[in-house]
Amino acid sequence: MTATPHAPQPPRAKKVPVERIHHGDVFVDEYEWLRDKENAEVVQHLEAENAYQEAVTADQEPLREAIFQEIKGRTLETDLSVPGRKDGWWYFTRTAEGKDYPVFCRVAAADTGDALADWTPPVVEADVVLDGEQTLLDGNAEAEGQPFFSVGGTAVTRDGTLYAYAVDNAGDERFTVRIKDLRTGELLPDVIEGAFYGLAFPPDGTRLFYTVVDETWRPHQVRSHTLGTPVDEDELVYQEDDPGMWLGFELSAERTHLVVASSCSEYSEVRLLDFADPGAGLRTVIPRDARILYEAEPFTLPASDDGEPTDGVLLTHDRDAVNSMVSFVAWDELARPLEDQQWVTLVPHSDDVRVNGTAILKDFVVLSVREDTLERVQFLPRAGLGTPRQAEPAEPVFDEELFTAYLSGADHDAPMVRLSYTSFFTPTRVYDFVLPTADAPAGELLLRREQPVLGGYDPSDYVATREWATASDGTRIPLSVLRHRSVQPDGTAPGLVYGYGSYEVSMDPAFVVSRLSLLDRGIVFVDAHIRGGGELGRRWYEQGKKLAKKNTFTDFIAATDHLASAGWVDPQRVAALGGSAGGLLMGAVANLAPEKYAAIVAQVPFVDALTTILDPELPLSALEWEEWGNPITDPEVYAYMKSYTPYENIRETAYPKIAAVTSFNDTRVLYVEPAKWVQALRDRNTGSEPVVLKIEMDGGHGGASGRYVQWRERAWDYAFITDALGARELLPGAGPR
Repeated sequence: MTATPHAPQPPRAKKVPVERIHHGDVFVDEYEWLRDKENAEVVQHLEAENAYQEAVTADQEPLREAIFQEIKGRTLETDLSVPGRKDGWWYFTRTAEGKDYPVFCRVAAADTGDALADWTPPVVEADVVLDGEQTLLDGNAEAEGQPFFSVGGTAVTRDGTLYAYAVDNAGDERFTVRIKDLRTGELLPDVIEGAFYGLAFPPDGTRLFYTVVDETWRPHQVRSHTLGTPVDEDELVYQEDDPGMWLGFELSAERTHLVVASSCSEYSEVRLLDFADPGAGLRTVIPRDARILYEAEPFTLPASDDGEPTDGVLLTHDRDAVNSMVSFVAWDELARPLEDQQWVTLVPHSDDVRVNGTAILKDFVVLSVREDTLERVQFLPRAGLGTPRQAEPAEPVFDEELFTAYLSGADHDAPMVRLSYTSFFTPTRVYDFVLPTADAPAGELLLRREQPVLGGYDPSDYVATREWATASDGTRIPLSVLRHRSVQPDGTAPGLVYGYGSYEVSMDPAFVVSRLSLLDRGIVFVDAHIRGGGELGRRWYEQGKKLAKKNTFTDFIAATDHLASAGWVDPQRVAALGGSAGGLLMGAVANLAPEKYAAIVAQVPFVDALTTILDPELPLSALEWEEWGNPITDPEVYAYMKSYTPYENIRETAYPKIAAVTSFNDTRVLYVEPAKWVQALRDRNTGSEPVVLKIEMDGGHGGASGRYVQWRERAWDYAFITDALGARELLPGAGPR
């Protein structure tokens, strides 16, 4: 990259060649030394990178400030959540203007015998303390004097007397767990260091379950801490030794069992601990050798006309069902060899509908399904399940074409469940859905709250449409095209294409306040629902992983080409945005088609994927084998990955403006990946556009903590993009009012 004599000069890291040899292939890595975060020279270099990006983007500061103020001006800074009931209490949060973090609160619930009234949440108002309101945790007080603050989980005992919470003050996703006695407000002496996400008390409240990670940051143990005993005496409930498996746990719906699950993207193994008979230990549902991807929950199948209720397990599984299905298996059947077991089909397989999961209520099974890219919620009555009398599932009806609805809260015995609903231009709504009855078979949606948006926001100012691009192999790729209503498809608008395309993660319709600042500047924002995601079912995912991974990248480029050919964007004014695995996507398309983009922003980008996955001792690398393949043992996987991973495929060409945004304490994608990538890009860039690295020295994978800092980070990204696209100015009449 060339520079004018008076332009800021990028820092140049020294070159220390290191050979990486696998399957007879030699790759010389000149910047691997940047991995040593304890090295003062490395820290000095990263600080120089920050100074360079600040100098290069200094003229964008007024634009960043404008976008920040737009985000702030549209956000109700003093905000409240809708209380959700758990046992005898309503739990909610308060967020105050000028404060970064929420305050966790609760108030006692009533039990009058009128179920609907008892499950109707109290009205919470700003600056009005409810009668009997308690503060459980003040995030602002906890964060005071700390460089970072994040809550990794909370749990409360069934009797409501003890409250456990996990706090991270470094951004490395290792949490300190404390337990508060809510009767006295005092902390118990029990302190657990180094825990991971997830906390749970069993029904008797005498113990606390938690997970810990191994040296590669993989959750590998579930432990049980008995209150009042030394932490170093905590019981090991289960240890997962397979480096390719992720371990987690939860309580069953009726809180009768601990559900311990080991899983990867292709198969799983669930174990159940019966609290009524803990001495019996963990019981395996289906062994991993069966290579079935499943979830399991203790379940009682209602009695048939001529029989008794049957105890067993509800399975959401992919056995002979690529898009998954739901079955019931009796306990007695599970004792037999798998091939001899009789499973009762409750929800059959469909090529068009992906079953993502289930939840169990007293009278219903809740289904999370995806059809035609959209996630929806259905309610299947338990009465008649598995018999000819089985009813069709009920489903709440919404009035938009592109939306997302999902279960956000459910109590086993409640007469209603909590749903969250959003679309691209409908702010998040919180509904309580009154479950269907004989008198009201469709159920009833009760709107509890819609996220307030200030600044004169009018959803009719914006338009969302579904477009379809065509990949080189003829596959149709869904696109969500968002624009200000004044923007027409005349080939003159700037565009921003966003993509992810990994791990079967879907980019669902959702309202994002900050995105309005792009649309108000005339930018057409596009979600490219590329292969590797889950928008069109399990096959869509499988067509974008392992030895089909390149489909993800070429789909993104095909989406970009479609937008230009359809007139939605000016082909000279298109930017690309993606993070984490989507950052790998950004690096790949930068190498494949740099001429198609005016700017690329890669957030916490996985751009040195092959180096990472070749070293199973690096954080989380072994877990990636089921997504990308195992290049350590398979020469074909190695060669395929090396042909697309961004760091190895930088070439002599003119790259567009590129910004890599990362965090020093990220444990999922280490800072060294973008740090090395940026150096190598500068070495081979024949163009004159800057390549910058922005690194948050106190943040984790999600960036810095605190909502105001996060808004400024988003403003930084968007200012970089809008400046590159020549779209600094608001459209006439657009913006907060």
